[in-house]
Amino acid sequence: MRRSTKAIVKIKETLRVLGPGLITGASDDDPSGIATYSQAGAGFGYATLWTALLTFPLMASIQEMCARVGLVTCEGLTGTLKKHYPKPVLYLIVLFSFPAIILNIGADIAGMGAVANLIFPNVNALLFSFVFTVVLLFAIVYLPYGRISAVLKYLCIVLLLYFIVPFIVKEDWPEVLKATFIPTIHFDKDFINIFVAILGTTISPYLFFWQATMEAEDMQRSKKLIVDKRIMTTMQKDVNFGMLFSNITMFFIILTTASVLFKNGVHSIDTVEQAAAALKPLAGDMAYWLFALGILGTGFLAIPVLSGSLSYIVSETFGWTSGLDKKFHEAKGFYIIIAISLIVGMVINFLKISPIKALVYTGMLYGVTAPVVILIILHICNNKKVMGEYTNGRWSNISGWFTFILMTIAAIVMLYFQFA
Repeated sequence: MRRSTKAIVKIKETLRVLGPGLITGASDDDPSGIATYSQAGAGFGYATLWTALLTFPLMASIQEMCARVGLVTCEGLTGTLKKHYPKPVLYLIVLFSFPAIILNIGADIAGMGAVANLIFPNVNALLFSFVFTVVLLFAIVYLPYGRISAVLKYLCIVLLLYFIVPFIVKEDWPEVLKATFIPTIHFDKDFINIFVAILGTTISPYLFFWQATMEAEDMQRSKKLIVDKRIMTTMQKDVNFGMLFSNITMFFIILTTASVLFKNGVHSIDTVEQAAAALKPLAGDMAYWLFALGILGTGFLAIPVLSGSLSYIVSETFGWTSGLDKKFHEAKGFYIIIAISLIVGMVINFLKISPIKALVYTGMLYGVTAPVVILIILHICNNKKVMGEYTNGRWSNISGWFTFILMTIAAIVMLYFQFA
């Protein structure tokens, strides 16, 4: 009994420390992530499973740096840049972040409209996208984000179905283990594209801004004046758990789609029906419904994070009052930016790009822009004037620089294949 009691207490203590890191990790598996990982599994089978193992320590390291900046400075990344760096650096990071986040919002809205149209084919997907935009805007402005996420996070439980499917279909487990621990790389356009998309959708700049800002707001709400080792340890546990959950989900989405789609000759996902078919061995005719609920749940969770991240960037740049817990009259500029980002994102739907392709393109764009943001984060985290005694240690710098170099080389190779 004692062992079981201790285990329960430990689990409760772990759950108690989970906060911004877990929300960030859950937001990372948004419709863009689901589409990218599904395309990777369908297009290349087991060949990209190793990326889940690679990206976990990299994304955990970068997110920990961002969280540390928020805790130490009690400001987001943009506010820290504004206070300690020349304006051109601030404008550069805004320039590199803005287009990818807007495209991500638009692609997520398009994906949500497409899955709703899958269930109700008589209603146009664009109409669904418009309705979801209005609902999201109303919810973000008039409801605290904590209340929204507390309800909608249960829809994301549908993602756990990806954990089950590989165990009910015939699986070559020795081959799975080999693909997980021995990297496979094809130097061709399609593979490099999906590799960059995987890097971009797991190590996404909008999550950097969100993580730092949420930690800063937590410090402000708790009214703690000094950051100590206990606070840092708690933050690291939270970040690591959130990133681990995100990457395990990524691994099983790739594995599921490789097992069900790739092995049955579906090597390119162009429609939401094809993506949903990965769940058919478990859910049968309910697969479309469950896939739709998963996309809608992650979309409703992630879009406030996306639009909020963008609005925090702009608000901190111009010194506006910001915060998803603020009323509209307290932070008008902040909420107006959110409204503009949602409306512009919805307008992208009228370009008639395939929702699945738009979601994958988002990851590719993040893969190109992320290295610039990572470079600036590394400089901040090694700046003693900003971070004091909490500058990067050796391992943080090694993983951070490795992430920067890897993503830079991958982006250059991808651009070469696009234009060569």
